[in-house]
Amino acid sequence: MTKAATRSLGARLSFWLALQAMAGLGLICGALYFAIDWTLADRQHETLVQKELAVRDQIGQNLARSDPEELTHLLSAMLAGHSDLGLRLEEDKGALIFDHPLTVGSSSTDPHAHVVDMAIEGLERPVRMYLTLDTSADSALLHSVAWMLFLAAVGGAALVSTGAFVLVRWNLMPLHQLVAQTQKVTADTLERRLDGSAQPAEIQPLIAQMNALLDRLAAAYRQMEAFNADVAHELNTPLTTLISSSELALRRSHSLADLQDVLGSNLEELARLARIVADMLFLSRAHRGVGARRELVSSLAQLAADVVEFHEAAMQEAELELELVGDAAAAVDGRLLQRALSNLLSNATRHATRGSTVKLMIQRTDDDTVRILVENEGETVSAEHLPRLFDRFFRVDPARSHADRNHGLGLAIVGAIAHMHQGGTVAESEGGRTRIGLWLSDYSTAEGPGAAPAGAR
Repeated sequence: MTKAATRSLGARLSFWLALQAMAGLGLICGALYFAIDWTLADRQHETLVQKELAVRDQIGQNLARSDPEELTHLLSAMLAGHSDLGLRLEEDKGALIFDHPLTVGSSSTDPHAHVVDMAIEGLERPVRMYLTLDTSADSALLHSVAWMLFLAAVGGAALVSTGAFVLVRWNLMPLHQLVAQTQKVTADTLERRLDGSAQPAEIQPLIAQMNALLDRLAAAYRQMEAFNADVAHELNTPLTTLISSSELALRRSHSLADLQDVLGSNLEELARLARIVADMLFLSRAHRGVGARRELVSSLAQLAADVVEFHEAAMQEAELELELVGDAAAAVDGRLLQRALSNLLSNATRHATRGSTVKLMIQRTDDDTVRILVENEGETVSAEHLPRLFDRFFRVDPARSHADRNHGLGLAIVGAIAHMHQGGTVAESEGGRTRIGLWLSDYSTAEGPGAAPAGAR
């Protein structure tokens, strides 16, 4: 990670506020400096123009009367006390008429000259006037102002930067408090939530999202703990049976027939363990994002009929009738969908009232969605249990009935298969009728047979 990426938010805010303050004050002081410079230059020009008019008037009055001595006297009197002004009058042939240089010893390193060619009425020859203004005083003033403005800009920027640093640190204190709160949230305190009462409005959405994330994390952690307990329970029963039967078989001699019975019983328990492990591996792959391999199935009812035939014996034993309603064509993974239908029918067979009718309904709700529901009569499932029917190892019956034939992953696999088809699950129960199933996103109508979303294969 680079140094720029690890720089604190307070340091960055303070730096940019200081930079903005310096830029703003620099612009203001620069504008003020140039305004003073323009004002002084305008005043200098105005002074020269006024003196030019006065000299022009004196020249016009005296040279026209051919009285150069009086003109010299008047111009000297006019320039007396103006050490910053110099005047030189020449005829066009270079003859000097009047010369009043800048006062010797004055700081005239920055003179501003004004040259005028005058045509005086009554004179046949033109006169050139050299009017000079010493601007060293204004330059010195401007230099002093420049330094004052520079110091003011630097001092003001430093003051604003210090104030910005303090304000940023003070306003970031709620964030530090928030960090301290998050440090107290651990795996053992997932029920703790962030307190946003002292946080600014801009942070409130983040706190709400963090608390929602903690809610989901706590729920997932509780589900994981329950899942671990359920896995231990599901694996413990067959393992205990295997160990006890093997110990009994080893304690005394048995006939070949007895040993075959023990091995056959152990083989059944091992097969049950293998089914649990295989189902858990399937769920793991499904939740890692493995998609379904879609192919166009022209009749989902025919696909369901093949599954119904497999469950016919179990349904006859439970004195149940099956009614297949509806049909649709869709691009699906037929093998996975048959597995989902098999799990749904097994669930309905276990919970349906004897002598009732189980309905398997297939319907297209729109061009891109197909719903497959299995409805049975039986005890109504409470609303609080419906959202959890598709959780792993979840059973509505706390006594875990039928645990020898059902390990609690059937409906979880149905949910995983729906997810692999970019779909979802359905669970409804009211008035003694329960409908459980899934809906699938079908892309065959929009993209042609066999089409599948990107990443589905």
